[in-house]
Amino acid sequence: MLELIGVSKNFTDSSVITQALQPINLQVQDGDFISFIGPSGSGKTTLLNVLGLLETPCSGDYIFAGKRVLALSDKEKSRLRNRDIGYVFQGFHLLPDFNIYDNIEMPLRYSREHAVMRRKRVVTLLEQVGLSDFAKYKPSQLSGGQQQKAAIARALVTEPSVILADEPTGNLDLHSTAEVMALLSTLNQQGTTILMATHNLELAQRSKRVIEVRDGVIKERSLTHYARRWGIAMNRLPTQ
Repeated sequence: MLELIGVSKNFTDSSVITQALQPINLQVQDGDFISFIGPSGSGKTTLLNVLGLLETPCSGDYIFAGKRVLALSDKEKSRLRNRDIGYVFQGFHLLPDFNIYDNIEMPLRYSREHAVMRRKRVVTLLEQVGLSDFAKYKPSQLSGGQQQKAAIARALVTEPSVILADEPTGNLDLHSTAEVMALLSTLNQQGTTILMATHNLELAQRSKRVIEVRDGVIKERSLTHYARRWGIAMNRLPTQ
C-alpha cells in the first residue's frame, strides 16, 4: 500500500541543518496497524507527516497505492490527501464554533458529494463512534474522549484508505484512552490501515507491528522485545 525507499528529511534553521529522518525504507500493507514508538524528538511526527504528504522528503522515493508521490503535482497530492488519508491529532483540532455534526461533515463540503449522502455518512459515523446523542453539541461541551471520537469520525468521513494518528490519546485520561484505542482497534479489524505515533508502549500493544523511531532511524522488533527491554507489563491497558 505504502512504501518509503531511502526517504530522508532535513530541517534548516539559520543555516543549522537538523536531520529529522535518516534514509528510511518502510513497507506498509493494506490492513496494517503500526505503532511508531519513541521519545519526543525522535522523528515520529516527522515520519507521519511525510507519510501523510504534509512534509516533502529531501531524498528518496515514496510510493502510495502504486503512485510515485514526488512526481505528482501539488493539486494531485492535495487530492490524494483529502481523499485517501485521514488525520487524527493529539489536540483534536475540532472547530469550536461548529457543532459535532458540522465538524464531521466539514471535509465532505469540499467534495461533490450530494447533501443526502453526506448526511447519511455522518449519521452512520456518529452512531459508529457512539456520539449520536451529541451531534448538536459544541466541542467544548464534550469530554476529551468524546472530542477525540468526533475527530476520528471526521477523519473517516471521506472513507480514506489509511488513518494517521499522532499521539491520539495524549490528552486523555485512562478510561477515555481505552475507549479511543478500542475504537481504533475495531476500525482496523474492519479493514482500515492505521499508522499511530506514540511514546506509550502499553498503547502499542493494540497494534500488529511496532517500529521504534530514534534519532530519525527506524527499527522493527517484536512487542515482547520492547516490553522486556523497558520493563513494561503486557496487556495492562483495559479494553473498555
